[in-house]
Amino acid sequence: MSHPFQAVSLSFKKAPLAIRELIALDEAACRRLLQTLHHELDLTDLLVLSTCNRTEVYYSADHDQSVAVIEALARLKNLPDVSGFTPYFDVFAGSLDAVRHLFEVAMGLEAQVVGDLQISNQVKQAYQWSADADAAGPFLHRLLHTVFFTNKRVQQETAFRDGAASTSYATLELVEELTADVANPRVLVVGLGEIGADVCRHFGDSKLFTDVTICNRTRGKAEALAEECGLKVLDFENLAEGLKEADVIISSIARPEPFFSRALVANLEVLSYKFFIDLSVPRSIAPDVEQVPGVLVYNIDAIQSKASAALERRLDSVPQVRAIIEESMEGLRDWTKEMMVSPTIQKLKNALEQIRLEELDRYQKKKLTPEETKRLDDITRSLMQKILKQPVLQLKAACKRGEADQLIDTLTDLFDLERQPAY
Repeated sequence: MSHPFQAVSLSFKKAPLAIRELIALDEAACRRLLQTLHHELDLTDLLVLSTCNRTEVYYSADHDQSVAVIEALARLKNLPDVSGFTPYFDVFAGSLDAVRHLFEVAMGLEAQVVGDLQISNQVKQAYQWSADADAAGPFLHRLLHTVFFTNKRVQQETAFRDGAASTSYATLELVEELTADVANPRVLVVGLGEIGADVCRHFGDSKLFTDVTICNRTRGKAEALAEECGLKVLDFENLAEGLKEADVIISSIARPEPFFSRALVANLEVLSYKFFIDLSVPRSIAPDVEQVPGVLVYNIDAIQSKASAALERRLDSVPQVRAIIEESMEGLRDWTKEMMVSPTIQKLKNALEQIRLEELDRYQKKKLTPEETKRLDDITRSLMQKILKQPVLQLKAACKRGEADQLIDTLTDLFDLERQPAY
């Protein structure tokens, strides 16, 4: 693919949770990194994507800028020794590899739970941040719109999105397993991050759980979601009581340091088992909480996809999804090739338009009536479009064959296009 598009990726495939939470970016940090990379490194077609499972930067540059990108990320996160983190990153220096990786990430092929629907929304959000920062060039605009169109095709033409196998649904399935022997288990969801909110929706749809409570520092947000899902709300100042009563606590709190400490949990006087599920990156439950007797902690890496029929259908659909991606990439390749000749096409249009206007100006000196002037203008425009049609078609066809250079040189010489501006 004839475009200098590249990517740097840190994901669950190479980086453990402890590393991923150090690198993870919230919205404000993503926006700051976009500004830094765009203005200080002069990178274009920028996309900064950070989820619980990955932190990635996509960009266009004439040379590999992966080291500079990782260093900028490390500075933003106040990490002193960059060399210690570099091995956890994958670098996609070739445009074809970088584009394919973005397609596979956005479709959910690279998700921890295959086919995760959340990732496509997260890519859309990252694209919006890029557009807001004026860091999305023509190539990224075209690429992302192609990705979104491909996502619709996958949704409509395959079984890849059948069933519910997202991270949030896997959380629900985990709770079902943990509480299989508990009569009417009491579930408390603390914090309403994106995954936490989706978990609440799954609990609202489930008929197995009738005692689910939401607790959030901002009560209004909790009330709106509780009304949507038919759940209860607990005031944040009463969280300690809610923790004592709950059998399962699901944390989706977004903060740099763990919210649930060993000391906090030890004060709950756990009489039987109490399950903590941490959906946050960085972790919101301290690792030593599990040392409290009767307490079991599950973090984001422990939430595995279930061997369900829905997941099997998704896995069976992977070859079809990859075929759709390849079709989309082929169309994108054709577009990038045509972009090579678009300046020549525009210069040719400018050259013919200049000739047309000069001739119109010469005839207008003969004092044509307004009606005659308009008719002459219409005729000459039509002639120019017909003259342009064949060279444009031939240029685009030559692009697909990889033979455009010679035709560009011929047209440039014939019409003296070097002196024509390409606007």
